[in-house]
Amino acid sequence: MTQADFQHTTPQPATGVAARSIALHEQDVQDAAQVGIITTAQAQALWARWGARCALLSDAVVATPASVVGAAIAQGPRFGFVNVLYYFGGLVAIGAMSLFMTLGFQAMGAGGLLAIALAYGYACLKVADHFKAKALPVPAGLLATLAVVLVPLALWCVQHLLGLWPEGGSKSFAQYHTHIDWRWQTLEFGTLAAAAVMLWRYKLPFMVMPVAITLWYLSMDVANGLMQNEGWDYKFVRDVSLVFGLGTCAMAMWVDMRTRLSQSTEWRQDFAFWLYIFGAIMFWGGLSLRDSSNELGKLMYAVLNVGLVLLGAAIGRRVFTIFGALGVAGYLGYLSHRVFQDSLLFPFALTVLGLGVVWLGVKWQHNEAAINARLSRWVPEGLRPR
Repeated sequence: MTQADFQHTTPQPATGVAARSIALHEQDVQDAAQVGIITTAQAQALWARWGARCALLSDAVVATPASVVGAAIAQGPRFGFVNVLYYFGGLVAIGAMSLFMTLGFQAMGAGGLLAIALAYGYACLKVADHFKAKALPVPAGLLATLAVVLVPLALWCVQHLLGLWPEGGSKSFAQYHTHIDWRWQTLEFGTLAAAAVMLWRYKLPFMVMPVAITLWYLSMDVANGLMQNEGWDYKFVRDVSLVFGLGTCAMAMWVDMRTRLSQSTEWRQDFAFWLYIFGAIMFWGGLSLRDSSNELGKLMYAVLNVGLVLLGAAIGRRVFTIFGALGVAGYLGYLSHRVFQDSLLFPFALTVLGLGVVWLGVKWQHNEAAINARLSRWVPEGLRPR
């Protein structure tokens, strides 16, 4: 389904007349304006509105009860061939201005890099405005995200030009993505502030991706700043990551509740997706790297992972279910290895374990709806899957 044509289903009238589906083309709306049924401005406004709604509801406008429409989160775009091209091209451009910032660009100096960052940022926002006006949210989100990605580069250049960059800091911006350093925090806080403003302006979910990554970077750089006089301690970094992961997941749940309960179609998109992804990575990674020296600690790790599986089912977020399942599988593997160590029965124990997990998956699939419905009773209304 494209912007040029889509199917519109009329709601069923109170008189009991059956609903009708008609295929609308942009030319049909223009023809209506030409014969005087509506004005040209009204035709353009109607098509933009219908096109935006079509994109937000997975390229289909289907009549549903008002209560269901008000409660559901607008579905994101499907990964068809066109969207794969969008994301591939957008991610290449984002990588070019972040991960692959080379020494050749550094030779231009802070002033030259600042001019490039500002020019690119301005151009990206103008193109994002154009795409959004044309009801093309995916390329609009990618261009707006690229503008957010340019913020730390611009801030790094400004600090160098004003002589505000702390002593001992890196002289290469490319190291922002490869080296942990407390001095990057100014760039990270500035990026979060700019992203919040632009996210409010454009309301496009993909723009949350650099926010989530920046929070991940911030967790490592905060840990580096707190322990700079004590030397490197990976255990401290691990624990800070765990705390930041918990905070990011809590933020994701708050955003999730706000979007699910929103009455606005624009805000009822999945803005929490990337926060859940990186929050779960930080939390589960920090949790899994903790080396418990006693069996009780290992058992508690398994219990926490079971809780993640249930949480993912209760709120409809599979990222928790996946990480939780990996943790439980790791604990069961540890038990099998410990019990059957140096035994010929070890391969058979692993086989039984694997088949048992498969059996559990089959049982879960057959009863998934009932399980999810029962678990959802334990979570707030705003977090229940729709």
